[in-house]
Amino acid sequence: MKKSLPVLLVLLLLSVCSAHAEGYTQIDQETAMRMMEDKDGHVIVDVRRQDEYDAGHIPGAILIPNESIGCDSPEALPDYHQVILIYCRSGNRSKQAAQKLAAMGYTNIFEFGGIITWPGDIVTTQEEENTAMKIWINGAAFDAALEDNDTARAFAALLPMELAMTELNGNEKYHYLMSGLPSSPEKVGHIEAGDIMLFGDDCVVVFYRSFDTPYSYTRIGKINHIETLAEQLGRGDVAVSFERR
Repeated sequence: MKKSLPVLLVLLLLSVCSAHAEGYTQIDQETAMRMMEDKDGHVIVDVRRQDEYDAGHIPGAILIPNESIGCDSPEALPDYHQVILIYCRSGNRSKQAAQKLAAMGYTNIFEFGGIITWPGDIVTTQEEENTAMKIWINGAAFDAALEDNDTARAFAALLPMELAMTELNGNEKYHYLMSGLPSSPEKVGHIEAGDIMLFGDDCVVVFYRSFDTPYSYTRIGKINHIETLAEQLGRGDVAVSFERR
């Protein structure tokens, strides 16, 4: 076994070098999970078929089947320098897709294998549709996902609705509802931009900056793709519309 270790290391290095030579970086799934936590504008790409995607995919992933990737860049990937995290079922199609995208000029592709070994959450299309929400701010639309709890379900029952939200602290907007919602507050410790929370049992809060907090909240949902969220919410009070998607 000791004699075979250098051989294994060489093979591993050759594998990594080969991936770089193809124009993309191959990473393990734990690294992919950590990268998904970054607010860097990344996109998660599932390159399987529609039926496979519908049966279960990584939350937030968009579908671009490997077979659909030809010579032209996919419309869903307009930014050639965006971080792209790409996977399939077992790792074969994701490597093919990564190579094709790299050949088109995409510069930040990270391939992390197949969903069959994914240690994180998996959601079906039906489950996503059941929790999907759209938020409108100054004519700009943001997709959001509701939490799976009584608070989120009670909030969803009020939709569609428009809230006149008040600015606070340069990081959040809030609105007091006419009546309270079910709540189970907890000390969240850290707020992420895009979080939708309930303070107390009647104050809806939309956060547009990340920060640590000692306060307790009940989670309502999460806004996806927050790159322009702070810009749209602006510095003053603003009307925010919530609707089921």
